[in-house]
Amino acid sequence: DLLAGVVPKDFDIATNAEPNQVRKYVRGSYVIGKRFRLVLVKRGSQQYEVATFRREMQPEDLTAAEETAEAEESTTLLGDNFFGTAEQDALRRDFTINALFYDPIKNTLLDYAKGLPDIESRTIRMIGDPAQRIVEDPIRSLRAIRLAHKLGFHVENQFRESIRTLADRVALSVLPRRREEYLKFLRLSDPLPALAELFDLELMKYLLPTLTMIWSDSEKLDTFRTYYQSRKFLTEDATLPVQVYLPFVFACWKALENEANAKNMLNNLMKDDLGMFKSEQSFVMDAIEMASQFPAVSSFLKRGHRRRSGFLKTETLIPALIIAETDFLMAPAEILFWKQQLGRAFAPPFEPTNGELPPKADPNPQTS
Repeated sequence: DLLAGVVPKDFDIATNAEPNQVRKYVRGSYVIGKRFRLVLVKRGSQQYEVATFRREMQPEDLTAAEETAEAEESTTLLGDNFFGTAEQDALRRDFTINALFYDPIKNTLLDYAKGLPDIESRTIRMIGDPAQRIVEDPIRSLRAIRLAHKLGFHVENQFRESIRTLADRVALSVLPRRREEYLKFLRLSDPLPALAELFDLELMKYLLPTLTMIWSDSEKLDTFRTYYQSRKFLTEDATLPVQVYLPFVFACWKALENEANAKNMLNNLMKDDLGMFKSEQSFVMDAIEMASQFPAVSSFLKRGHRRRSGFLKTETLIPALIIAETDFLMAPAEILFWKQQLGRAFAPPFEPTNGELPPKADPNPQTS
């Protein structure tokens, strides 16, 4: 990240010390994992992952792993806990740009996979044969495309062709891992070019068939893009998956709403394609449905204080109101009324440009 001009989100540490040695000599550390054991070290509010250099498992290691598992009465082979050298560890990683080590004692870079030239030429290149490495772990195809768009790099030609040729393999990966990649895609500063590349490389038709229908129809795609451009208004906290999914699913809904089975298609997209949890699906659909079903102002004002207060505390009220304004579902006067009702509890982007919050509505309004 530093070499590519990106601010690092965290720092991972690799060492030839084994996990229990790290735990013994480093205060505030503890070992986690079984298939891949590493050490978490806490320093204040920061947490660091310390991994021991690994090597690829050799045939003779399999017997030892089986014996270890049998001795520990475990069905899990310790296949990722064969420790090795820094070079062996680097060469078992996925991309050359991800295989550099920095030695803080000697102040030197260790570049066993020739990743530095690829960083300089802004290239995503697989370590080893791209096709073989994709077969080993198809998620690497998604990771490569995402990293390329995050960093402004390009995928090396042979690697890119392997991604296209083996596009169907990605569907064999487990949905929870794909879900994590989709969230990272949708957190890019501009996800649309990355999604377009998923379509161009034929990954989308195997992974996101509902989205493929949108991307294959120019009118639907224009609608999707138009509504998805408003995602910044619906994503108050991008660390929450449901807020990342909401504008994406809403844009898909608008693109598909004229289809006879649009709701079923949307449910399939959320559950089977994106791997959204039931609570996330409910929140998104409730917000979309609520946007078109706001009570009439006169009806709301006739309610008692407790009922009005309860409605204003509805979890999906704010995103529903944003959707309603984005989709022109209410007159400007109605939008203003609901913003005033929410008062100081309502967060940006609806804060007035003069920096003053709208006045709270009269608690005892008079109806005409």
